[in-house]
Amino acid sequence: MKAVRSLGRWTGAVVATVAVAVLPATSAPRETEPAGAATSATPERLRAEVVGSYPHDPEAFTQGFELRGDALYESTGRYGDSDVRVVDWESGTVEHRVELPDTAFGEGLTLVDDTVWQLTWREGTAFRRDAETLEETGRASYDGEGWGLCYAEDAGHLVMSDGSDELTFRDPATFEALSSTSVTLDGEPLDNVNELECVDGAVWANVWQSDDIVRIDPASGAVEAVVDASGLLPESEREDADVLNGIAALPDSDAFLLTGKLWPRSFLVEFVPE
Repeated sequence: MKAVRSLGRWTGAVVATVAVAVLPATSAPRETEPAGAATSATPERLRAEVVGSYPHDPEAFTQGFELRGDALYESTGRYGDSDVRVVDWESGTVEHRVELPDTAFGEGLTLVDDTVWQLTWREGTAFRRDAETLEETGRASYDGEGWGLCYAEDAGHLVMSDGSDELTFRDPATFEALSSTSVTLDGEPLDNVNELECVDGAVWANVWQSDDIVRIDPASGAVEAVVDASGLLPESEREDADVLNGIAALPDSDAFLLTGKLWPRSFLVEFVPE
């Protein structure tokens, strides 16, 4: 995998709440652009302010994370231990789960109407599932690795990451690749783009192996904001936990639910200026 580009780190206590700015609706994605083609305006610097803490399965190697109403849809990874599940996000109770084949490593997921799309890491397979039962209703193939996935409803396409700086836009019905763009930070490619959340014309993304979350303009690929999400887990709970990975927008609010791989908690947060 490519080395992660440094985004910087910021320290300080978590304080007052400020709602994040609403972005205008995005235009249709362009074809892949060369590195540095996007504008290099200085990204907004934000931090994650905790407004609530909830139980999370500490055995869940979280890869995909999305809320629909009160139901949290979660995809977990690792060979022989991957599944897709519906969780009561406030109690952390797993209400329903379906295991993946032992040969598949689960990755990102998203919902499109009554369908769940779930990626796999190196298997080149996207599982299509019934959103109610989670049972498989079909499969689609893709090239390369699968990492994050979200549905940009306003634009009418899926957005997929593969661990590089590239986002691929796909047909939500067939999973066919439509176009792609390079994610850039300060005009330079940003690698390790991971779990995704599409909200109000923007794409939010975890940056793998870091505590950073970025807000991406999908039309240009430019990072418009960088969120410092460090320090969420207390030190006493970090020993068995892995990296931050899991971002789900809370419907009808400016809040997000965050977690990580093997984290015993999820956190309801607002992104506020530093």
